[in-house]
Amino acid sequence: MTRLTWICHGSTAANREARFPLDEPLNEKAIGATRAIAPRLQHADCVFASPTLRARQTADALGLEPIFSDALGDCDFGRWAGRSIAEIQQAEPDNLAAWMARPEEAPHGGEAIAAVCARVKAWMNERLQAGGHIVAITHAAVVRAAIITTLNAPVSSFWIADIEPLAIIHMTSNGSRWSLRVEGTTA
Repeated sequence: MTRLTWICHGSTAANREARFPLDEPLNEKAIGATRAIAPRLQHADCVFASPTLRARQTADALGLEPIFSDALGDCDFGRWAGRSIAEIQQAEPDNLAAWMARPEEAPHGGEAIAAVCARVKAWMNERLQAGGHIVAITHAAVVRAAIITTLNAPVSSFWIADIEPLAIIHMTSNGSRWSLRVEGTTA
């Protein structure tokens, strides 16, 4: 059996300001909040992370030394990177609507949501039979893609899951498919 724990990176200025992210650092509060969740993590046999600064800093704050994987990188937001969603809504409402409604489109000149989902699915498939516990430190878009891959949901359902900074999502594999695992407390 393979266990896969997804961790969304800590909060950044882009999260607080509803902006498409650049390669930016965690904010100061996020570093402390990240350190606080470290005791909740079980031993990992292998740790992977997006190569972005915010994912690297999250790994550092958790005391983990990851293997960096481009497959776990955030969506390429093209010319929208660094701009607020409100600004894009004002300047390019049709493009923003198309991007959110049609996952195969990338009107920002970056990466389509369908492409993000395809690369995450490929990364997950490579680890179906890995065994042990894998931790993946990444971005909300990647975690969403992992969830819809696991549920075998259509790519159009990408926007249904809200993934907060430092969200932790657990999955298991029986060697042929992934399952979501909801963690409980023992009484």
